[in-house]
Amino acid sequence: MWLFGYGSLIWRPDLEFEDSKVGYIKGHVRRFWQSSTDHRGTEEAPGRVVTLIPYDEFSQRFTDDDMHSSDQDDITWGVAYKVPASKVAETKAYLDHREKNGYETHFLNVYQPGTDIPVVEKAIVYIGSTDNSEFAGPAPLDLIAQQIYASHGPSGANKDYLLNLAHALRIVAPTGTDQHLFELELKVKELMLQEAGSQEAFDLMLSKIIVQSHPAPVSPV
Repeated sequence: MWLFGYGSLIWRPDLEFEDSKVGYIKGHVRRFWQSSTDHRGTEEAPGRVVTLIPYDEFSQRFTDDDMHSSDQDDITWGVAYKVPASKVAETKAYLDHREKNGYETHFLNVYQPGTDIPVVEKAIVYIGSTDNSEFAGPAPLDLIAQQIYASHGPSGANKDYLLNLAHALRIVAPTGTDQHLFELELKVKELMLQEAGSQEAFDLMLSKIIVQSHPAPVSPV
């Protein structure tokens, strides 16, 4: 079984795998448009985590609310993991519980630059569709950043999720682009710097958040 991670599974897979490949899926955009009341927020104060929006739907419904664009608009970088046959049932049960808050399984091909042939066919991808009950949808980026900065849940601070995702993505896919993610990262770091009061205190705060070791492959793609 192959699994494709585009959020916390990039930097915190917490599962046994025998192979992994950095790559991207086509036809989707990654956005912090999914509410999190079970991991990075609470029912009273939801956090925000990433989901995938089909590019056609995004283009038709959401371009007025989201002005980010690049030459990689319709691809999403991440990491594919191959789960050993002996661990498939256990891993699938674990992931179904981990991604229970509005996510459903889909099957998508994973690609790498330079070829139209998938490096992984029909990898499992957990996606929170725009009609799921936890879909938060678009909002001004400053408001999303403030929500992420303030939210905490059973799995920790929402900002830790954002900052580690941005950090890990730069490591595993340095040629990848995600303006939405990186602009949110910048805005949350600005809020952190205001709280810290000095660059030195900010650097110390950030060093305690970022996970420095990543089980995913780190060779540039």
